[in-house]
This record gives sequence, C-alpha cells and structure tokens, in this order.
Amino acid sequence: MTAPDVETARDHVTAGRTSLGIELGSTRIKASLVAPDGTPLAAGGHAWENDYVDGLWTYSLDAVWSGLQACVAELLADVEQRYGTRLETVGALGVSAMMHGYLAFDADGELLVPFRTWRNTTTERAAAELTEAFGHNIPLRWSVAHLYQAVLDEEPHVPRLASITTLAGYVHRRLTGRHVLGVGDASGVFPIDAATRGYDQRMLARLDALVADRAPGLRVADLLPEVLLAGQEAGRLTDEGAALLDPTGTLRPGAPLCPPEGDAGTGMVATASVAPRTGNVSVGTSIFAMVVLEDALERVHTEIDLVTTPAGDPVAMVHCNNGASELAAWAGVLGELVAALGHDADPDAVFGALLRAALDGDADGGGLLAYNYLAGEPVTGLAEGRPLVVRTPDSRLTLANFARTQVYGVFGTLSLGMQVLADEGVRVDTLFAHGGLFRTAGVAQRLLAAALDVPVAVGRTAGEGGAWGIALLAAYLQAAPGQDLATWLGEHVLAGADLDEVAPDPDDVAGFTAYLDRYRAGLAVERAAVESL
Repeated sequence: MTAPDVETARDHVTAGRTSLGIELGSTRIKASLVAPDGTPLAAGGHAWENDYVDGLWTYSLDAVWSGLQACVAELLADVEQRYGTRLETVGALGVSAMMHGYLAFDADGELLVPFRTWRNTTTERAAAELTEAFGHNIPLRWSVAHLYQAVLDEEPHVPRLASITTLAGYVHRRLTGRHVLGVGDASGVFPIDAATRGYDQRMLARLDALVADRAPGLRVADLLPEVLLAGQEAGRLTDEGAALLDPTGTLRPGAPLCPPEGDAGTGMVATASVAPRTGNVSVGTSIFAMVVLEDALERVHTEIDLVTTPAGDPVAMVHCNNGASELAAWAGVLGELVAALGHDADPDAVFGALLRAALDGDADGGGLLAYNYLAGEPVTGLAEGRPLVVRTPDSRLTLANFARTQVYGVFGTLSLGMQVLADEGVRVDTLFAHGGLFRTAGVAQRLLAAALDVPVAVGRTAGEGGAWGIALLAAYLQAAPGQDLATWLGEHVLAGADLDEVAPDPDDVAGFTAYLDRYRAGLAVERAAVESL
C-alpha cells in the first residue's frame, strides 16, 4: 500500500469512498479511516480502563458511549486537520471489540446485569460441564459459559433474559437496530458448525436439555445473535446510531455496516492470516495466537479454543488472559525514576528503552523469572493471578536481564499453549504479529520468534491493530461479489506490503527453552502466592 497524496485522500473523504473501523479494546478505543485499498488516512483514540466491581471485571455502558464519542471526535478532527474537509459520510463502517463476555438484556433492551468481560474466570463449573456435554472445549470466558453459570447459580435475571451478545454486537445493534454477529465473534459465544457456518444445532439442543429443569422455557437459540459472514451487509447506520457516534451531527446516517467482529477476527484480517497454515499473534492486555487449521484437531484440549475466521473457516486459538500490562507497569515505574532524577520521561520513550535493553540480556534471562498474571490464567490452571518477579541468589540481576524476562513473561503462557498445537501436528509457515508491543522494531518480534520457534513477520501497520482490521472488513463489504476474503486481502490490500520477517535465532531459542523450564517449575510459586496473598 502506498499512502495517497493529500488531494487524492481529500477526494476519497468528500466522495464517501472511505471505510471506517472502530474497535473497543481493553485499554483503548481506536478508530481508523482507510482509503479504498485499505491505506490508513486518519485515526482517533480514547483511553479507558475496566473496573473491578463486586468481584467482577466490567465496563459501564456510559463509558462505552462517552469513549466512542471521544474517539470519533478525535478522528473527525484529524481528518479536518489533515485534509481541510469534514468527514460527513463513509462508504462503509464496522465495529469490533474484545471477544467473549456476557451482555444480557431483557425484552425492552435493558441491561440486566453489569457487563461481564472476557477477563472474568468465575465460570469454572459451567465451562467444565459444557465441555464434557459437548465434547468441545468451552473456555471460561465464552458467553455460553457465562450464561450457563448464571443458570446454575439461579441468578434472578435469568427468567427475564431476551437476548445476549458481545460488546461489538451490543454497539452494532445500537447503531443499526440489528441483533447480529460476525461468525468470528459468534464463535466465542457458542460453538460454530464447520459445515453450516452457523451455531451447532446438536450442541444447542444439548444445552436446552441441560437448562430445562433450572430455567423452564429458556431456549438458548432465541437469545443468540444471527450469524453473518464477512462480505454480508449487516444493516445501515440509523439516525439514532449516527447521533450516538457523533452528537455534533457531522457524521450522517445511511452507511452500510459489515458484521461486527471480535478482536481475534480483526487481528487475522490485519495480518492477512485467514488461509490455512497462516497465523497471527496479537499482544495487548491479553495475548493470543490464531492458527487457521488444515484439519480438525484429534482431541479436545482445554488450552485451545476452536473459533473461526471472519469467513467461517476453523481456527485454533491459544488465548492467554495476561499480556503486556505488567511490562507496561514496570516501564511506568522506571519512568518515575527517570523523572525523579530530573529528566523528561516520555512514556513511549521509556517503554522503548526498556524493550531495547532486553536484547542485551542473557539468552535465558540470567536466572530470573517473571509472571505477568494480573488476572487468572486458564492455560496454566489458575483462577486468579499474582504478578511476580522471582530469582535465585545466584541469578544475574541486571536491567537487560530484567527486561528480557519481562518480555519472556509476556510470551511464556502462549508458548505452553502453542506446544499443544505442535503436538497435534499443526503446522504454521509464518506467524504475523501485531499490537503496540511491536512498534519498537526488532525486539518483541525477535523474542517471540524464539519463544515459538517459528518465523515472525511484522508489517509497518503492526501498531494499527484491530481498528484497521475492522476497517478492512468494512472495505471488503464493497468488494467484488464472490471474491473470497483471503484473495481480496492478498491482491488488493497487502500486495507489496512492507513486511519484516525474522527467523528464530538458535541461541535465543535455546535460552528461551531453558527459561520455560524454570517457568513451568516456578508455577508452584505462583500458585502459592494465589493461595496466600
């Protein structure tokens, strides 16, 4: 992709040939406006954080809308500043958000309980019972696990249930009036049948039988959003929807929307990882890898989610609840030290310096261990987490080793999950990485290649993330009918893309292997910390 000149970009904006993608991530709401070929033209953003209320991680719906409005306002201002014109309409738009969780509504559209995010791990009994009943792994964070746990706990809101959805599905419904989900997001709500690319009817019938005594009259299929595939129109921006995004009235209604998707799906699109033997790694508050499968897995693995691409093709997902937040927290502490010494401490500069120091560390981290477990981690069987730095008396404590082990800590649990796929014979040619961690060139990419022992590619849009991915899905809505998603991405968006691929360094691989052995053994310390603190 080559960025258009200002005059061409202005023409795209005024003629409504752009596509707009908005993603509600865990710590930031982002908007990306793109040209017809997917080139980013303008952006907006808004920082937000989840709340821990009554033992559950949540976001208020008021925060959803105030954050979206602030994000869109920044995007509109960016367009006007760059191109000297106002963004009044777009060719298409789309909404994405963090997957899973539980948003439950009554028949009047009123929220019945506070939004329960993917980060909550209170559904152990439900997930275990459903996994056994379905013969299909149901992770703790999936929407159906939250629903079934509410039934098991006889929560008062269950008899009033009229619909459930994800965060992207909720926002999309308010913008269009349609209760739908893209298949990728839907695959984290309830298992998808690979043949029909809709909800698995056998499992729906099994769940109805399980809830019949506890919740008479509850039919789960009636609660779930309609499933749509990439390229299908999912409604149009209503007057109410336009006002919700932009109370100033600059953005007009009428634009078509693509199906709302989850952050896993937009990560696959942003890295063009939607064909078999391709995969991607997304790093943010959580970290997850997606590998598009050639064949079905032979066994059920609780470490592996079976989800789909936005086109409905089967994907193995290794999802770890804890990503780069602890690394960012340590960068903040070091920034405070720099400021205390009387120097300017730009947070991005401090974070970049800490990452770069990791390259000077010992390959095995010098005997240090770092656990980034701010939340529970199902892959390692922990319902709660405690961030830890652990070392032996003879370890080599230096800034470089500390930095390297913090980065290794981000990738540790992911490596354990990916080993499960390797044992199943799943192969991937190259993993594409994206997320803010990869904006510091050559560090996280190199260490991720070592952690997974596979080449890792990063593009210049690696920091654009899911907002760009959902903008591409909106642009695909306007593509030629019948053109499959993988071909469209390859030929019209990512052809000639500036990619930097790094092969695993043998010394780094050996060092990370030694680190991971200590990491496995040290999980006993993590478990003891959870039990005692």
